[in-house]
Amino acid sequence: MSRIELHAAHRDELETIENLMQFYVYDFSEWLPLKLGEQGLFNIQPKPGYWQQPATRPFLIKVDGELAGFVTVDGDIHVAGAEYNIGYFFVSRRFRGQGVAKFVVSALLSRLPGQWQIFHIDANQPAQRFWARVIPVLTLREFTTHQLEVDGYPCTSYCFTSPRHSPPGDPS
Repeated sequence: MSRIELHAAHRDELETIENLMQFYVYDFSEWLPLKLGEQGLFNIQPKPGYWQQPATRPFLIKVDGELAGFVTVDGDIHVAGAEYNIGYFFVSRRFRGQGVAKFVVSALLSRLPGQWQIFHIDANQPAQRFWARVIPVLTLREFTTHQLEVDGYPCTSYCFTSPRHSPPGDPS
């Protein structure tokens, strides 16, 4: 059994996340018309000021101590009432299909209880299958879906509340 870790990225690890974003964007180029720049890199960076926004929380994913991906939680909300959004989510191909992504989502929901919005671009069939399988399990089927357009692309949004967990022995 692999040991999966999710840890909050420190400021000096943001460059690692931005490097991994090249692979994230490469994957997305299958569904969106993203182009390589003249230097052989995708010309995409997070939105201006993304890392400085108080709601933005970057995390690194490791499997057995090896870097396996990243995820960000941010305040880019498209559905009224939501507090949290998964902005970017990337698991290296080598670690896909092993429960890493589900573990990461479960860990985030435990760490950040409250109102969540998680959306995917409808053209991204693997994301569609993943979220349709994971959200009902992690929310005990207590969620709503919404069709919306983000940056001109049809998307599906899942909205739900991640409950606040009381520590063991705490009657509250």
